[in-house]
Amino acid sequence: MGVPRSDETGTRLVSRSARASVPSLRAALDAMPAPRTFWTAPDEASVVAGGAAATLTADGRDRFTTIKEGVGRVLCEGDVHAGTEAACPRLFGGFAFHDQRADDDTWDDFPGAQFVLPRVQVTDTDRGTWVTVNAVGPDATVDAVSDRLESECERLESLDAPTPTDPPEIVSRTRTTPRSAWRESVEAAIDRIRAGDLQKVVLAQALAVTLDRPLSLPDVLARLGETYPDCYRFLVEPTVEGDTARPGFFGATPERLVTRHGRTVTTGALAGTTGRGDTPAEDDWLAQELLDDEKNVHEHELVAETIRDQLDPFASSITAGQRRVRRLETVQHLFTPMTATLERDTHVLDLVEALHPTPAVGGLPPETALATIRETEPFDRGWYAAPVGWVDAAGNGSFAVAIRSALARGAETTLFAGVGVVADSDPDREWDEVQLKYRPILDELEHR
Repeated sequence: MGVPRSDETGTRLVSRSARASVPSLRAALDAMPAPRTFWTAPDEASVVAGGAAATLTADGRDRFTTIKEGVGRVLCEGDVHAGTEAACPRLFGGFAFHDQRADDDTWDDFPGAQFVLPRVQVTDTDRGTWVTVNAVGPDATVDAVSDRLESECERLESLDAPTPTDPPEIVSRTRTTPRSAWRESVEAAIDRIRAGDLQKVVLAQALAVTLDRPLSLPDVLARLGETYPDCYRFLVEPTVEGDTARPGFFGATPERLVTRHGRTVTTGALAGTTGRGDTPAEDDWLAQELLDDEKNVHEHELVAETIRDQLDPFASSITAGQRRVRRLETVQHLFTPMTATLERDTHVLDLVEALHPTPAVGGLPPETALATIRETEPFDRGWYAAPVGWVDAAGNGSFAVAIRSALARGAETTLFAGVGVVADSDPDREWDEVQLKYRPILDELEHR
């Protein structure tokens, strides 16, 4: 069950927004108080935020319901004035992949779920940039929030444009899974699939790197934005206290879990991977090979069919687009866009709970696949491959699957990547695919 924080009880929300000329989101993120939030997604406003006017946490199987109930308490009543919908109060955060923690201290600062209503938020929209100040609790007053909004606008508008810095150097790399152990794990999973215990399981690896200096998360997110402008980029920091290096979970993921706006739901199946070619002709050849590859198409269809089944109890109609290839900087994926119309008013967190984990990051049957992952992987996934995103007072929200992600703390960063194993998987090819999936983050960590 969730543990309410003192700033969540006795709630009265006061929120005010105003237009502002902020030099850049990169500068604003660097100037934000902890815990910092960053979110940008295709066809959405980009958000940089800091501080916590309210914090919700939860653990265990009930974490989705606990957070949904907490969101209702924080946002159900309030005095809110915003010039645009995107600048209205939202809670940002995410969930752990598994219900229970493993015996691993990597994710000690991250609960099973955490969502934060920021104290100050910068929202960049196609109509301009807005600064929002939120306050929650019996002492929240319109005058106090209005005064803070004025001072935050002045502070943010006076920021200097940032000077880009070079990426650090990687000093050392440590794999949690040696290649020999990986081969044994994949072969064992294939045996279980051929025996009928599994249809598919997604196995992941972790790569710990030490840098020659602490990682600047604003800089790495800016670099990821240049290389992966059409991906979901995010940063979540836990509400830990103390003077130690603050951890940050960040990434640039191509995979949407679900977006809900009113009765319209948008999602999609992203599964099946190949590399990029050195020439346009080779790129096209690899894409066509991917579309025709029996193993990848089978893996993809398992994901698409399961998403349909998971949405069916909530939807009056579900439409799937044509399967196609989605090209990123280092890989190409099979992708099927999907939309649904809700039969009734359904909170986005109910959809998140129903869809997580998709077979693209878990497997089939779900419970057997999750047990296999727990037994096989020598590390705790934590928030890797889990839902991250935002939710508002109306139950709308947008969530991505936190792949192509890493956990940073000072000069130490741990990267995560996984692959889908089916009956005709080859351990060596799956190893190579994992290395490709490290590249989006790894390329931005090291000086080239």
